[in-house]
Amino acid sequence: MKLLQEAIEQRGTIINDDILKVDSFLNHQIDCRLMKAIGQEFAAHFQDQNVTKIVTIESSGIAPAVFAGDCMDVPVIFMKKSEPSTMLDPVYTEAFSFTKNRKYTLCMERQFLSKNDRVLFIDDFLANGQAFLSAEDLIQQCGAHVVGVGIVIEKSFQKGRALIEEKGYDVYSLARIQAMKDNKILWK
Repeated sequence: MKLLQEAIEQRGTIINDDILKVDSFLNHQIDCRLMKAIGQEFAAHFQDQNVTKIVTIESSGIAPAVFAGDCMDVPVIFMKKSEPSTMLDPVYTEAFSFTKNRKYTLCMERQFLSKNDRVLFIDDFLANGQAFLSAEDLIQQCGAHVVGVGIVIEKSFQKGRALIEEKGYDVYSLARIQAMKDNKILWK
């Protein structure tokens, strides 16, 4: 997606060969015009999947998921990284954060997904695929089915895509980074 690649090149910051900072338009401050285009792109790609719910993980996946949900006219659920005291029937799993280099508990209310739901999972980054595996676990605990995976930025030099494709899922990434070297991005 050309608009997204331009935003990454102009407003992103390469921290090192593995970490890209995009907080000026995605992870901290949100560029609504860009998120609308991202939502439209995901909606167009997954239009034939009969998606009934979109699921993401707080917090950076929320903006692209909400804009996609608006385009697809389906609810959006975000999995929480800590359990609020108001949860009545939560499901849990353990997740690992690549950027924070730590494990955390991921949870959501069981009532928001059922065996009839066809879920599109959307996230901001795909690196090693561990966030998706944790989300998939919660989705399956609720009896729902993943029908696709939408990724805003994929680090193609890591194993996440292969891990997800081995499970038979359609992975659609809007910006695929082949490498980050010498403060430059090589696109795939």
